[in-house]
Amino acid sequence: MSEKYKVRNLEGVYFITCTVIDWVDLLTRPDYKQVIIDSLKHCQKKKGLQVHAFVIMSNHFHAILSSTETPLNDIVRDIKKFTSKEFIKTIVEINESRRVWLLKKFSFAANRIKRAENYKIWKDGFHQIELTDMAMVWQKLDYIHMNPVKDMIVLEPKHYYFSSAAFYEDEDNGLLTINPIV
Repeated sequence: MSEKYKVRNLEGVYFITCTVIDWVDLLTRPDYKQVIIDSLKHCQKKKGLQVHAFVIMSNHFHAILSSTETPLNDIVRDIKKFTSKEFIKTIVEINESRRVWLLKKFSFAANRIKRAENYKIWKDGFHQIELTDMAMVWQKLDYIHMNPVKDMIVLEPKHYYFSSAAFYEDEDNGLLTINPIV
């Protein structure tokens, strides 16, 4: 893993972004978004992951995360590895109109770098920023929760289901256990 993508403060709270290769709009169906939710839940239960905020968009997801047990680098690596395999299974199993194109696209990406096994879903590494003060926390919380509004998916952040915005407005949607940061 590149040095620029390593979490250095193991006790820190980080804003992270994981992006689908070539910004492919894979995450348009709830089935795919649920794969990410399931992976985050598993890491909360088994690896000490704390999810402070999140949003899953069509081709990337943002989160504010920390960990009490497992290094965050390892958790994000495991999330990306697990979700990649599950995405391929889901593409094959559901009535996916873009099935052939998606599989070819992800296969081509894997062959191009000659490191991935059969398919490459995620860009290498993950973008991370340590949140060292409350001004940064508020800015990133707002950024995360306003993403679907800026993309004109919803009028209000709390109405976007695959986000923690509702939790912060006392209307928890129950997707994930959120550890409030503010």
